[in-house]
Amino acid sequence: MTDLSNHVALITGASRGIGAATAHELARQGAKVVLAARSTGDIEQHADAITSDGGQALAVACDVSDYAQVEAAVQEAENAFGTVTILVNNAGIIDPIARLDETEPGAWGKLIDINVKGVYHGARAVLPGMQKAGGGTIINISSGAATNTLEGWSAYCTSKAAVLMLTRMLHKEYGDQSIRALGLSPGTVATEMQVQIKTSGINPVSQLDPSVHIPADWPARTLAWMCTPAADDYLGGDISLRDEMIRKSVGLI
Repeated sequence: MTDLSNHVALITGASRGIGAATAHELARQGAKVVLAARSTGDIEQHADAITSDGGQALAVACDVSDYAQVEAAVQEAENAFGTVTILVNNAGIIDPIARLDETEPGAWGKLIDINVKGVYHGARAVLPGMQKAGGGTIINISSGAATNTLEGWSAYCTSKAAVLMLTRMLHKEYGDQSIRALGLSPGTVATEMQVQIKTSGINPVSQLDPSVHIPADWPARTLAWMCTPAADDYLGGDISLRDEMIRKSVGLI
């Protein structure tokens, strides 16, 4: 357990999977959490569960592809709990899964709007508050796809490569202001995204047996660890949850 009781954490894509698990984990470690997603049904249930367990949580409707909505979500978080000092840019999609000549341009662009512009929007919205507060942590969900090509994933691989560069840029421009920027490459996680990948039948990832996927609480626990100075050696880059030393550091082995 780490003590995050002095922190306000905003988690995007918090309705299920890694995002929901992270909200519960950060709350368990004392943070006030703001769960953001396009629809509020699931995040309200998660917020109620956190509150019932003695934590403090707020559910906020937010489409990360729209900067005005992200800015409004940050403002709601600040009104409720104070300055956002932890941002987990988790919202992301995998579709379209198809070879480049078979993709629909609108769907390709929508993925970029969410996976890339959504990360930029989150960082841009929290930076002024973090600068005034004297620091904070921005964690972007990355992927092995940031540095490896996979058939049918032109949009996803492109988006994750861009996110890795955004992580590096945040560290370069704000690291000296105690704003910590890191990325987490969780590997394959037992979430709805893996169901979509399996259904596509494209590339080796779709052929993986579901039993090899890690549970969502593993990246959630890793993200909580990344909010602490224990992860400072990795600032400005990605942490891979496939790394046995990382798993040991987090206490997953």
